[in-house]
Amino acid sequence: MSRIEKVRCPNCGSHAERHYLSKHKIVQTQCPACDYLLVSCSRTGSVLEAYAPGITMRCH
Repeated sequence: MSRIEKVRCPNCGSHAERHYLSKHKIVQTQCPACDYLLVSCSRTGSVLEAYAPGITMRCH
C-alpha cells in the first residue's frame, strides 16, 4: 500500500509530493520545479538517495 501527500519542497518551497511506499519501507519526496529528490527508509530515517540542486554539501 502507498499514499501520496502534498508538501512544500524543502529546497525551493514549491509544491512537491511525498510518497509513502509501505511495501518497500521507503519515503520519497520529489519536487518537479527544482528536481529535488530525497529517498529514505521509513523505519530508520536513513537516507538512501538524495539530490538537491543548489545545496552544497559541507564536510568538516
